Amino acid sequence: MILSSEQREVVASELKQIGAKLNLSGEQKEKLQAFLTEASEKVQEYKKQNPNASAVDLIKKVADNRANLRQRVENFLTPDQLSIWDAEMAKAKEFLGQKLAA
Repeated sequence: MILSSEQREVVASELKQIGAKLNLSGEQKEKLQAFLTEASEKVQEYKKQNPNASAVDLIKKVADNRANLRQRVENFLTPDQLSIWDAEMAKAKEFLGQKLAA
């Protein structure tokens, strides 16, 4: 699941838009950034420890991280923000699923 530089830019842009839609407080931004960084590091560590992992294995690891992240954001997002988060994550899964199928 390697994204091109163009795809990474699209993902980064989408994350900024999601952040704007969520209207996060400073504390919420810090928490979310820390959680996203941690999730990314876990996937990178998995790839390092499993250099021959298939795309399916990587997708499973990302899905596991996404479930963990969802549980963590429940603790600091408001119900309205959580609703927006869920809708935007559904769009992201669709985008990434299309990229992975290509």
